[in-house]
Amino acid sequence: MPEPSTAGSAPRSLAEALRARDDDALAALLHARPDLLNPVPGDVTQLATRAGTRASVVRALDRLDRFALQTAEALAVAPDPCPYPVLESLLTGEHGTTGGADNGAKAALPAALGTLRDQALAWGDEDRLRLVRTARELLAPSPTRPSPTGLGPTVAEATAGMSPTRIQEIVAANGLPATHDPVSAVTALTGLFTDPERMAALLDEAPAEAHQVLGRLVWGPPYGEVTPQPTPPVRWLRDRGLLLPATARTVVLPREVALYLRGGLAHRVTEPVAPAVPAHRVHRPQLVDANAAGQALAALATVEELVKSWEHAGPAVLRAGGLSVRDLKRAAAALDTSESMAAFWIELAYAAGLLASDGEADERYAPTPAFDDWCELPPAERWSALAAAWLPATRTAGLVGEQDAKGRTLSALGPELDRSAAPEVRRRVLDLLAELPEGGSPDPDALFQRLAWERPVRGTSDLRARLAHWTLTEAEVLGVTGRGALAAPGRALLEGRDPAPLLAPLLPEPVDHILLQADLTAVAPGPLRRPLAEVLATLADVESKGGATVYRFTPGSVRRALDAGHTASDLHAFLAEHSRTPVPQPLAYLIDDVARRHGHLRVGAASSYVRCDDDGMLNEIMADKRSAGLGLRRLAPTVLAAQAEPTSLLDGLRAMGYAPAAESLTGDVVVARADGRRTPRRSAPEPVPEGPPVPDATLLGAAVRAIRAGDRAATAVRKVPASAEAGSGSAPAEAPAAAAAPGELPRTSSAETLATVQAAALTGSAVWIGYVNADGAASQRVIAPVRVEGGFVTGYDHTADEVRTYALHRITGVAELADDQV
Repeated sequence: MPEPSTAGSAPRSLAEALRARDDDALAALLHARPDLLNPVPGDVTQLATRAGTRASVVRALDRLDRFALQTAEALAVAPDPCPYPVLESLLTGEHGTTGGADNGAKAALPAALGTLRDQALAWGDEDRLRLVRTARELLAPSPTRPSPTGLGPTVAEATAGMSPTRIQEIVAANGLPATHDPVSAVTALTGLFTDPERMAALLDEAPAEAHQVLGRLVWGPPYGEVTPQPTPPVRWLRDRGLLLPATARTVVLPREVALYLRGGLAHRVTEPVAPAVPAHRVHRPQLVDANAAGQALAALATVEELVKSWEHAGPAVLRAGGLSVRDLKRAAAALDTSESMAAFWIELAYAAGLLASDGEADERYAPTPAFDDWCELPPAERWSALAAAWLPATRTAGLVGEQDAKGRTLSALGPELDRSAAPEVRRRVLDLLAELPEGGSPDPDALFQRLAWERPVRGTSDLRARLAHWTLTEAEVLGVTGRGALAAPGRALLEGRDPAPLLAPLLPEPVDHILLQADLTAVAPGPLRRPLAEVLATLADVESKGGATVYRFTPGSVRRALDAGHTASDLHAFLAEHSRTPVPQPLAYLIDDVARRHGHLRVGAASSYVRCDDDGMLNEIMADKRSAGLGLRRLAPTVLAAQAEPTSLLDGLRAMGYAPAAESLTGDVVVARADGRRTPRRSAPEPVPEGPPVPDATLLGAAVRAIRAGDRAATAVRKVPASAEAGSGSAPAEAPAAAAAPGELPRTSSAETLATVQAAALTGSAVWIGYVNADGAASQRVIAPVRVEGGFVTGYDHTADEVRTYALHRITGVAELADDQV
């Protein structure tokens, strides 16, 4: 795959290789590496320079698949420049096969090399392939950073600090003629170690133990420790340069020797083909969709229960942001799930904009007004809102409970949970599931191996593998998948379609009735309609969930309904209306008994007081030792004063078994409304992207035009200024733009600038200018001035292909174009 070059010759630099590309190829490079667009390069030289910066190269290497990365690693240990056959042998072996069998490396190499070229990580034709210098520095082996290939330094690198006498001793030990300088001696050793026939003859003389030493080092790491008095096999290898000293106590296996022992392979295992992800199990699509629908319904109930539990007294926000461990445990207990899953539901509700901090002085988390709007939606649309918030979210609930680099524990809703790779991994996992037959679920290990091949880990972080694992778990509990297979609503979500129409027929219709039982429980045979569910949630406690929800009536739950403003007759009528079975007598007695005692005691604010027409009950309270903490004292036969606040007094009396009611200043019972507080309007958190956003076609086209225009301006042939000709007596000479260094702006005085552009405006000729805009960005333009006045020059800008006006004081210099460029 030769790299196209200018004028039919091989490119001498990356800039030349990029300049020879067509516009589509440049646009593809900018699309693959969007960081090169920030800001838009002024010309191809700037583009090539930016493409070779360390941060940009690291980002590009991190996005290569395993075989493309292995190709880059092979180039990093190959001669520079490297002929294509040499690179091929490093990846396929001396005989064109890897491990004795063709694994497709030879056929896949052109595509892998094309990827490196397309992303400006490699350039050159087949005879002179080069890796970008920064990439070579990152991938080549060094004593402090071993190469993934396991290879060590070359003979020339390993002997760089060795004395000439010692080098000559090694040359003599190998039976080579003495040389007059160390350079030729090293060349002779390199020639020996790269000659298969002579290396075979040399190793035939080696002791058997020496072969064992070489076998331990051949695939890396290539360094080994030696004692001051090494064993005879090590001494034999060291005397002949098959092991060279790295430090006083370590030796290294030279790269040329290792490659011979490996059969010419740069990697022990070359992986040119992506691992397959077959269907491990295949279920009926209807079963998958039904299972996913059940999970989706459970997810809706869980999120609603979670957010509603924070309506009245939400958890406090930590000083550093986020939820405390105690509050997370409390939420997990309320949802009857693990802390990790509770963190997921909390983060999902937060990502959907259903809960947020209230922003008060005593900052707490509470539902947002958007939660009320969400509750009014049909179930399928509510699920769509949750799934649409989950897929692009960068907040990663799986990290909750772990520690950051400073040893601080990461908390739910905390500020340090964003991981920009999460949306990409999440979407890629679903893409792989979508490639399977409908109803097919993969073996998770095979899926993880595929992801590891597509984006191999170059460092020590296993974040992407963990993100993939969390994605499978979250997709299952959310209902995007069912039994490990992608469900129809999940497929629609992945394709950008509305999943609600596909999910709605799968969800059961809400029911308007319950089944009361004699053991003070009620069974909801399906999802309840909202008015019924809201009243029942106040009147009873959820005991178990599943296909049917079981509620239990207790004195506390009945009192909660009475506190909310319901009367005993209201509750009897409600149960009679919505129960398909008769109201059990124990339940009717429970309601009447709690209602008879409810409000008999009245609590108001003095600090607080207790009022009761039955002075005997007040005597009983005063005599109870449990009331000591309330600070009660009698003010009148029917009134007790308390030091506790009204809320604390109510809770204390209820803990003692009474059913007090709060009263207002006018003596009326204060009804505890079920409506909880809401935060001010809050927007959902925005995902944190990984690097700059991917540019669209419009931006790419404009950027390519700007780069081409800047390149034309930078390479335009222009006349040498008259001042340079003074005293020479020669005719005006023409010089290419390279007379100024590539990318360098012209420099002329203000008077020269004004005179040149005025002359160009009179003659209608074009000039080459350097310009610095208000943001400090420098560029080079070719313009044809039309009018010069008021400190501005207006003319046709050939680089922008439009008429523009430039401030004269921002023009750094000007030069006339050569006659053949006008």
